[in-house]
Amino acid sequence: MKSMYCLSIIVPCYNEKNTLEKCISNVLEIEDDELKLEIIIVDDCSTDGSLEIANRLASGKTNIVVLRQKVNMGKGAAIRAGIQVATGDFLTIQDADLEYDPQDLKRLLEPLKKDYADVVYGSRFLSGGAHRVLYFWHSMGNKFLTTLSNMLTDLNLTDMETCYKVFKRVVIQSIDIKEDRFGFEPEITAKVAQMRLRIYEMGISYFGRTYAEGKKIGVRDGFRAIYCILKYNLNKVPWPIQFLFYLFIGGTAAILNLILFLTFLQLNISTNLSIAAAFIIAALFNYCLCIAILFRHKARWASATEIFIFLLIVMCIGLFDLMCTKYLLQTNFSPSLAKMTSTGLGLVLNFAGRKWIVFPEPGNPDWKPQKL
Repeated sequence: MKSMYCLSIIVPCYNEKNTLEKCISNVLEIEDDELKLEIIIVDDCSTDGSLEIANRLASGKTNIVVLRQKVNMGKGAAIRAGIQVATGDFLTIQDADLEYDPQDLKRLLEPLKKDYADVVYGSRFLSGGAHRVLYFWHSMGNKFLTTLSNMLTDLNLTDMETCYKVFKRVVIQSIDIKEDRFGFEPEITAKVAQMRLRIYEMGISYFGRTYAEGKKIGVRDGFRAIYCILKYNLNKVPWPIQFLFYLFIGGTAAILNLILFLTFLQLNISTNLSIAAAFIIAALFNYCLCIAILFRHKARWASATEIFIFLLIVMCIGLFDLMCTKYLLQTNFSPSLAKMTSTGLGLVLNFAGRKWIVFPEPGNPDWKPQKL
């Protein structure tokens, strides 16, 4: 006998009254003797009557669940709410705007059903069904984001931003999802890559819509995606790549250090106090950027010892900065050159201290073995 599988399909919905009913009808068509569906519509505080349509579609049906967000929180938050209540063997997301064809899901499920994949991406850029021809710069932006993501995840995806990602339910429910809007895509890709799961990609059709037809993603979401790619990947990449990105963070802090130092000197503040004050302010700025982008995303002091170690490292580097700057000034270096030289050396020490002492991270495990 053939096995019966259940697919949980999360449908995030915000003001989709014109397409929601057709979307659910298309989804229901893929149910058959081998595939049972659990449809979870998550209304993100719609104002156009979408919720009423969703409730009508779910009325009398046991395989359609409707959730309602109290306030509009974004696609990622809606997906997170749906994931929490899903019970199927596998899970995917279905946008309510008719851009994706649910018939493709049956093909994407095959690697999961045969247990040689844990996650399957549906790519709009691989050979597949029909593709509507639309915005050139959107496609370039998508490819840029996918390339940047691939560089840091060590994956070779062609479409990181695709809506069609099919997961084993136990996989997606084990991931702590933070993003509320479209940052969900790079976040989940980063975290799946760090789990070293068996990831596959297959071509799908795509019926893109225009902004006049209700497309919601914009430039703001593109910049957020870049931030999310850095935020959720940089703490796990090899240290040479981390150092390259740290040069931007440290370099920004170094410029601030230099400007403050020269400003304090112009205000006739003593050299020692100028060096110390500029360093402390720049160090705090550096630390905040490291938490936000590179190493850890919030301070989670495990113990008083950890706080002591961090402060000790900062004090040691600050002492080095002070002694090095004063020594160079005594050897007839200009104030600017003396500060730039000591700051550059301090950057290397700063990175090493944060990387291996203050914010140590275990490396990614090896890839999960195949079961072909």
